[in-house]
Amino acid sequence: MLTKRIIPCLDVTLDEAGGTVVKGVEFVDLKKAGDPVELAKRYNEQGADELVFLDITASHEGRGTMIDVIERTADEVFIPLTVGGGINTVEDIRQILRAGADKVTINTAAVKNPEFITEAADIFGSQCIVTSIDCRRNPVVDSPDRTVITLEDGTPAWYEVVIYGGRKPTGIDAVQWAKKVEELGSGEIMLTSMDRDGTYDGFDIPITRTLSEELDIPIIASGGVGNPEHMYGGFVDGKADAGLAASIFHFGEYTVGDVKEYLKKKGIPVRI
Repeated sequence: MLTKRIIPCLDVTLDEAGGTVVKGVEFVDLKKAGDPVELAKRYNEQGADELVFLDITASHEGRGTMIDVIERTADEVFIPLTVGGGINTVEDIRQILRAGADKVTINTAAVKNPEFITEAADIFGSQCIVTSIDCRRNPVVDSPDRTVITLEDGTPAWYEVVIYGGRKPTGIDAVQWAKKVEELGSGEIMLTSMDRDGTYDGFDIPITRTLSEELDIPIIASGGVGNPEHMYGGFVDGKADAGLAASIFHFGEYTVGDVKEYLKKKGIPVRI
């Protein structure tokens, strides 16, 4: 089994301080969690495998990503850094990579223009392009265009892609979109279930497992981690390749090392 990655996520908003890490529940009710550069340094020292930096209001506000914050973050960390938020063009990607990022994650722009994934992968390489899929559970309607997934309680559901930081539903089936994303050249998928985001209830296992089984590219599970057991569930039950978390790390409930030690004892291969 390949080594599983533990990835802290920095959700950043632009403010008078130049950029502040925040965390909410289902993408709303945001609480400040600290300075992105200081948190990045902390997670680098704790042994995180990668970092994800998401400028979560850039697309909604119609602006570019915070390049200066990325530069300062990249100066302090020595692990792969993935950056997302407000990326709409090849030039956006080029600027972010020049600022020190190793990968970019695109969401809204990819949904609006799927060929952007192929264009970016052709120029920078698939390994550099992560497609972020934010989705929400919906009750099944009588439609052949939906991938029906059985939830934990046995009820059927389908998962809808949402964009603009969760503000806009698209009507797009998340499983079908994920398959298309892989075909277009994305190197990874970062999957966030809005139903679980910030809830501490654990990853959304049904959709995570479905994508992990259906696709060949790595799946980064995101949304809902409240303890190390949830990470374990994401890897064993969800079959994810990496686990992303925010709240448990930002607010000091667990360190990256705590999570890795737990996983190692449970037989999950991790880099210590």
